[in-house]
Amino acid sequence: MLSIGLAIVVFLVGVVLLYKGSDILVDGTTHIAAQLGVSSLIISVVVVAFGTSAPEFAISFGAALQDYIGTVEGGADISVGNIIGSCVANLLLVIGLSAVIRPIKIQKGVIRRELPIMVLVTILLLLFSISGLLDGFHVIGGILFLVFFVLFVFYFIRCARNERIKVEDYKKENTVKDSVFIILGIMGVVIGAWFLIESAITIANYFQISPLIISLSMVAIGTSLPELVVSIMAAYKNESDIAVGNVLGSNVFNILLVLGAAALLIPLGSMNSVDHLIILVCVTFIMIPIIRSNHEISRLEGVFLLILYGIYMWYTFIGSSLLFSG
Repeated sequence: MLSIGLAIVVFLVGVVLLYKGSDILVDGTTHIAAQLGVSSLIISVVVVAFGTSAPEFAISFGAALQDYIGTVEGGADISVGNIIGSCVANLLLVIGLSAVIRPIKIQKGVIRRELPIMVLVTILLLLFSISGLLDGFHVIGGILFLVFFVLFVFYFIRCARNERIKVEDYKKENTVKDSVFIILGIMGVVIGAWFLIESAITIANYFQISPLIISLSMVAIGTSLPELVVSIMAAYKNESDIAVGNVLGSNVFNILLVLGAAALLIPLGSMNSVDHLIILVCVTFIMIPIIRSNHEISRLEGVFLLILYGIYMWYTFIGSSLLFSG
């Protein structure tokens, strides 16, 4: 078992590895996708979302795998807490900060296609949790989630074919470099995830905080750093397609791919965090009028989202214990 001081250092190193690993992974995959003539919106929803969701996959699937083989206890809490916390952070923290930096223009395609899919998938997560498809019948639930994920990817591949853009000349050595970036990015994400899991459990035990709370907060923010950096930079560069599409796509990836894969290994017992599930659904519905209004997310709305995230963090650490102890 790590000492608390070493655990904090390992946690920070894990966050850095996750951030840098996903950063170069996004760069490599985005460049290759652009060479194939894929539009920026499709790149953000599928390719960039895949790269920025890699930390969540490494953490949640890694925790489920370690629980499955018996090297870690509480893997289900880490898996579920990380995904719920990351999805909430994506919608409130990531979009909120991005909008404060620069109001985000919303394309019609996002309102017509990406937003309804994210809302539907979030509702499915709650329904699967209530029905036991992520607990007693977790294998069935995991298979269904992965089937839905494959359908989601095929749908956007078809969209990509209809929205092809002009391909610029691209040197062979650039393709090789991007491929190396992808490999190094995956390595960084996997190692960083392992550091984060081990250190988070030590920190939770030392401060007598449940792994679920640590995963909903510290780990979730750590794994949401790639989405945060990508969306903030996209907002600063006025690339609204990437700023919003990255977040909506990441939430779909997190729920369908990450929880689907984790559910194949162990029962996730997501009803243990039903209050946070309901909060995620409510936050998702709050985003509908914000995204649809005037096809823009204003700075004031960004501040509102950040205030909501502050309230959510208070509830996670203090409010929930006061509510359920009373």
